[in-house]
Amino acid sequence: MLYVLATNSVRTSDVLCEYLRDRLAAGDAVHAINSQHGGDQSSAADVREGEEALDAVTDALEGVDGVTVETHQFVRGNPPAEDVLAYADDVDADEFVIGVRNRSPTAKVVFGSVAQDLLLGSNLPLRVVPQETV
Repeated sequence: MLYVLATNSVRTSDVLCEYLRDRLAAGDAVHAINSQHGGDQSSAADVREGEEALDAVTDALEGVDGVTVETHQFVRGNPPAEDVLAYADDVDADEFVIGVRNRSPTAKVVFGSVAQDLLLGSNLPLRVVPQETV
């Protein structure tokens, strides 16, 4: 299996890796993606936080036998979902893994914009892992 894991923070990476760790098998691959809008929509701190999120994936999964981990950060002016969808298509991914924050009952009707765009823009299975609101 080739999983594309979309992350935007260390906290999200930790939650997604905890979910994946027991599901991974030898020969599986995890490609972690962080995408920033770029330009005046992304600060140096945003880019650094994205790099830290990717490092957290590597740290969490590097000891899983037979599993390869790749990380990629994109800062090229595209909406994050567009970058993630294009990358998943390029590598012929099998499944997306994303995190969503807990929301009020009313807000649960709508995912975050990136999650919604991934859900609507791909035919791949999408694992949605709930994460506690910090």
